[in-house]
Amino acid sequence: MTSTVPASVARTADGHALQAVLLDMDGTLVDTEGFWWEVEVDVFGELGHRLEEAWRDVVVGGPMTRSAAFLIESTGAAITLSELSVLLNERFEARIADQVPMMPGAERLLAELARHNVPTALVSASHRRVIDRVLRSLGPERFALSVAGDEVARTKPHPDPYLLAAAALGAHPSRCAVIEDTATGVAAAEAAGCRVVAVPSVGVIPPAPGRTIVRSLEEVDLPFLRSLITPLN
Repeated sequence: MTSTVPASVARTADGHALQAVLLDMDGTLVDTEGFWWEVEVDVFGELGHRLEEAWRDVVVGGPMTRSAAFLIESTGAAITLSELSVLLNERFEARIADQVPMMPGAERLLAELARHNVPTALVSASHRRVIDRVLRSLGPERFALSVAGDEVARTKPHPDPYLLAAAALGAHPSRCAVIEDTATGVAAAEAAGCRVVAVPSVGVIPPAPGRTIVRSLEEVDLPFLRSLITPLN
């Protein structure tokens, strides 16, 4: 189940307009987008199919159901969607069993947000079993809550996961800064009305009004995130 916290957690940190920071997981905080593709290539190889490199941009950053369904349809593999989802999750968990590499700047940013008591949520299209495994490496105490892709009726690119996270924290979406690495995640956050910082990992995220694009989390700190939110009157 999705973790929940009382709305009082989402007080405006230090009197600033920023009420919460919502972060994607794969490719944003942890360097695992490539792991998912490697697992998919291996699994379909065992099923007798070769994945086209061009498909990588289609499946990256999306919900498991969408990515798995696309690969089954594209290859004609004799496996059901539910069977493939379980298999991919199991293989991914095994892939990260020993180490979950963090993206540059992620450790520093999470520590800074915790130090200043900024309400923080992890919002991912990955399933709960995978999120809980990664949280053991990230430090679950750093997040007031987490939202998994298999816990919402509509996951990214729909706004539902970010709306759920903001509501659980008692924050208004427009007062939330979201950090994402894919076009799918950016679309979800912007549809929710959040201010978005895009840190592209795989694929291009084009400029757009109200969207901030950086090369790395090393360019992101709390003053930077606060600057994105219009001051309260």
